[in-house]
Amino acid sequence: MEWIGYLTSVLIGISLGLIGSGGSILTVPVLVYLFHIDPLLATTYSLCIVGVSSIAGVISRLRQKLLDLKIILIFGAPSIMGVFISRKFILHAIPAQFSILPHTLISKSSFIMLFFATLMMASALSMILGKNKKEVEGQKAEYGFRLAIFGLMEGLVTGIVGAGGGFLIIPALVLLGKLPMKKAIASSLFIITIKSLVGFGGDLLHVSVDWKFLSILVVLATLGIITGNYLNKTMDGTKLKKGFGWFVLVMSLFILFEQFFAK
Repeated sequence: MEWIGYLTSVLIGISLGLIGSGGSILTVPVLVYLFHIDPLLATTYSLCIVGVSSIAGVISRLRQKLLDLKIILIFGAPSIMGVFISRKFILHAIPAQFSILPHTLISKSSFIMLFFATLMMASALSMILGKNKKEVEGQKAEYGFRLAIFGLMEGLVTGIVGAGGGFLIIPALVLLGKLPMKKAIASSLFIITIKSLVGFGGDLLHVSVDWKFLSILVVLATLGIITGNYLNKTMDGTKLKKGFGWFVLVMSLFILFEQFFAK
């Protein structure tokens, strides 16, 4: 199964380069189900893979002048703070085993995967069922306080599962920030890069890392994101949202099925 995992690592990068998200959604399941890595450690590895490989996407979007630096600061700074709080305090406060329903014990690892799948499903449904608005040329972005609040919440939530959070960031930048899809993708990549690397750096204080294995996945994901950057130039950004939503939905259903019925 490992060769499938390495192949999928390339797809992780392609998804990041093409739609600015999805990398972490692929990364955690790949590490857990194909490489048999503990979910908690997988969240740490995910932060590194997504954060480092996204740098190539950021450089490309910077050259295209697609980054909205003001909205990145308003949304990104609280998001980074949220990731730090989650990785430093919330994640370590979750017990190894606890009960959600009477007479039902759930492990910390299972909770992370179920929480991850729930986030994916909610995001997928919002993208699939949401109305597509036509992008208006020259539309002004909105820099409201809601962006900062949502950024903090997004960081807190995605910090727990080690996700880059593009599946939450992009809808927020489009709906709350009024950014065109292409600019939302570019700004999302920048935010994902910074907060993922900050989260991974914090984890290094208490996690042992297999650097050789991790480096291989980072290289493969980076090759993928370079490919995704090229494909992004030839595709209509307005058509990406629903397609990605269906993909996220399928992945979330797979994880839920595995957690409830495959054990």
